[in-house]
Amino acid sequence: MFLKPMRFTLFITFCITILFSSCSQYQKVLRKDDIGKKYAFADSLYSKGKYKKALKLMEQIVPAYRGKPQAEKLTYIYANTYYNLGDFYMSGYQFERFTQAYPQSDSVEVAAFKSAQSFYNLSERYSLDQKQTYKGLEKLQEFLNKYPNSTKREEANILVANLRGKLEKKEFEIAKQYYRITDYKASIEAFDNFIQDNPGTSYREEAFLYKLKSAYELAINSIPMLVQERLLTAKSYYNNFIKYYKDTDSAAEANKIYQDIEKRIVPSETKPNS
Repeated sequence: MFLKPMRFTLFITFCITILFSSCSQYQKVLRKDDIGKKYAFADSLYSKGKYKKALKLMEQIVPAYRGKPQAEKLTYIYANTYYNLGDFYMSGYQFERFTQAYPQSDSVEVAAFKSAQSFYNLSERYSLDQKQTYKGLEKLQEFLNKYPNSTKREEANILVANLRGKLEKKEFEIAKQYYRITDYKASIEAFDNFIQDNPGTSYREEAFLYKLKSAYELAINSIPMLVQERLLTAKSYYNNFIKYYKDTDSAAEANKIYQDIEKRIVPSETKPNS
């Protein structure tokens, strides 16, 4: 049912009055020095999800409450406010401070996880600097080591896998870049290191193929006296590839390279004497 014009006007006026009254009250508490009122109002705003306003009050009173009974709760919701606002640098730092200040707290495990999760959220995409990725891995591993039976263990392991996957992707793309710029020696070395350092990687098949392709390109683009030796090396890389991936989609490309290698290899009995 629609409100009559007069009632609707009164309703809007009432809402505006309540809104301005609330804003006026917030401004008064913000300006005054009563830390008790600031704490109560900040706690109320936090409970309502009004994190930006709550944060302004918390920033004023957190130092004043150090050592007081309310400090544990205030320190936790202060860190969590940053987390809810998406300021993960500050939430990671503040949750870490909480775990150090209140190691016996009932919230310490959750705080430790949220601190690690904050650093996880700071990790850049794989093509950018991975400093925060390493930091996130370090913090998540610390959490897993300290709380091996945590209910957050499975989630933490997923986050670890995501970060490691990002580092693998970066390392893999760097190796591919060597191939793209035709630095085949560097490409072979990079893919060889990648395969050894990441035995369980989802890029393993592709890395084996690129290693073969790099060796093949190096061989056919070499000076004549090095071609045969490098073709034999490429052939050995093909054998390694086909040992694991003979029934895969990329096997067709590997087989095509192998066939050309075989055509180019000169049988030992027909090789000219040196």
